[in-house]
Amino acid sequence: MASDTQTTALEESVRTALGTVQDPEIHRPITELGMVKSVEIDAAGAARVAVWLTVAGCPMRETITSRVTEAVRGVPGITSVAVELDVMSTEQRQELASLLRGGKPDKEIPFAQPGSLTRVYAVASGKGGVGKSSVTVNLATALAGEGLKVAVVDADIYGHSVPRMLGVEGRPTQVENMIMPPSAHGVKVISIGMFVPDNGPVVWRGPMLHRALQQFLADVYWGDLDVLLLDLPPGTGDIAISVAQLVPNAEILIVTTPQQAAAEVAERAGTIALHTHQTIVGVIENMSGMPCPHCGEMVDVFGTGGGQTVSDALTKATGTKVPVLGSIPIDVRLRQGGDEGKPVVLSDPESPAGEALRGIAKKLSSRQRGLSGLSLGITPRNKF
Repeated sequence: MASDTQTTALEESVRTALGTVQDPEIHRPITELGMVKSVEIDAAGAARVAVWLTVAGCPMRETITSRVTEAVRGVPGITSVAVELDVMSTEQRQELASLLRGGKPDKEIPFAQPGSLTRVYAVASGKGGVGKSSVTVNLATALAGEGLKVAVVDADIYGHSVPRMLGVEGRPTQVENMIMPPSAHGVKVISIGMFVPDNGPVVWRGPMLHRALQQFLADVYWGDLDVLLLDLPPGTGDIAISVAQLVPNAEILIVTTPQQAAAEVAERAGTIALHTHQTIVGVIENMSGMPCPHCGEMVDVFGTGGGQTVSDALTKATGTKVPVLGSIPIDVRLRQGGDEGKPVVLSDPESPAGEALRGIAKKLSSRQRGLSGLSLGITPRNKF
């Protein structure tokens, strides 16, 4: 029979083990989030752990139960584990929301604050059909593979497609006025498609589009991100303007095809930076030729030079170098990956398209989170 002292020591060990269990949506220890309701251990070493869920019907209840069971079972001296689930009260959820916001007010966009170290990339194109969403999804996945904390906002409200392309099956969970985004392949995602039933159309005008984007940026709990990618709709309409207003530090990535007609339209999408005072990171040329299945020779289905044309035009217009970050060949596996929710950078990273996308991601990942413009809180000391 174990003594009271031994039982107390065992309980401390169990609580320490619970500190290694992360909430699958918030990605922080459940002990830190106040989710551990109680821990009881009897003389035989049987553990009973009660856990608070944020909401009733939490979609991650089984995952939480499994993680808690596995962590506690690994504690020496524990003979069995039983997990009980309960639901937080309104007051507890409010405290949790306040904790996650760090005491900051509601509706604040963290990426627009002076102290933000998150790189925000607005992926834009002049016209539809150039593969902008495919590029966004694969870059996000590749950046996550580089060890970065990455998220995607599907800002193409009318033509949302990111959840399918990333293979996201979960739904957002709401804790008070805060939304917990689902994730796939290490990438957090939010999209209007997660809130529209039966693949219905979104019939909104400008102000509602702005409000939706604002909610995605301010009401979603993103945590500490290295990179946030915004998949913009084609053109220079409401969403592009809203991004410039809501996240003025967002940088622009232009996606085009080699076709000169597409390149001309892409130039217009890029020159919006002259009006919004944003930085253009570079140009990505998609569909830049297709390898012949018989001889391997590259066939220029959509012509050549579009990416360089856009690069040269934007360099001249902005007065700063706008490089071509990479060219992505036509690859059936890229399309298949989007349909199946398995980005090609994961399913076939050595394919021509996979290698090109990973190369672009490496260039973006090398642009480290910087301290430029931040107040470091240092006061010069007077020597005299």
